[in-house]
Amino acid sequence: MLHPESPPRSEPADPRDPRELLRQRLLLHSLWQRGPDAQLTAWLRDDPDRARRALAAYRGNGRALAERALAAAFPTVSELVGPESFAGLARAFWQAHPPVDGDIARHGEALAEFIQADAQLASEPYLADVARLDWAVHRADPAADAGAAAFGLEHLAVPEAVACRLRLRPGTALLQSRWPVVSIWLAHRSSEPDRFAPMRAAMARGEAQCALVRREGWRVAVEQIDAGPDIAFTAAVLDGRALGDALDRASPDFDFQAWLVRALQQQWLQAVLPPPTDPDPCPRADGATP
Repeated sequence: MLHPESPPRSEPADPRDPRELLRQRLLLHSLWQRGPDAQLTAWLRDDPDRARRALAAYRGNGRALAERALAAAFPTVSELVGPESFAGLARAFWQAHPPVDGDIARHGEALAEFIQADAQLASEPYLADVARLDWAVHRADPAADAGAAAFGLEHLAVPEAVACRLRLRPGTALLQSRWPVVSIWLAHRSSEPDRFAPMRAAMARGEAQCALVRREGWRVAVEQIDAGPDIAFTAAVLDGRALGDALDRASPDFDFQAWLVRALQQQWLQAVLPPPTDPDPCPRADGATP
């Protein structure tokens, strides 16, 4: 329905054609309502009213798809604010952060920051961290199932073990919050009649919580980590730091053996990577090594 004013062509438009690139850019901006429809006048067929009606339908479908995708990715946030408010939030987010690729399941990465910056949601200061936890679970869901045993454990027995790196399984994430995000997240998945009681108690205490997101077989598990050294060490491992550096960040009372046993039992440790080897010395001009 939308095309440049040029003679009809039987072959598909070349995506590298500057005119085609401009057409696509104007169309996307119009779908996101970033500019007036008049910008498309030169690109419409002989029936511009019909084209504009189609464009309005595309906009509606795009917003509806974005709302459904966001509701699936952020179910806890949706329940907390209610369906109507979440639909309005999704529409506002669509305008501010339109999808950047064809994978609508990835749309929503910036929602937590969008919520945090929204003055209308300032009365719910925990909502942004709940969104971050929802997104971490959403990203962990398609990760590979935790099934195979961790490999490379023998590298922990060598003198250079402090230079090893621990690799956690895909989908593993850590979220530190000033709010009881784990209690909130679990309450919205419980079937107990008093399921919100622990959440209310944690909120009343002003309890800060740290959530560990991990794969547990075919599903995603969320649990609370209480010990400060465990949090510091796990965060350092997720940052890709060497074992010795991670231990230094964890504090002297950290029990690495207990952490390792738990990581192996719950299958969120994927591998122990060996210490990096020294690169070969650079050869000299005469062919000898220094």
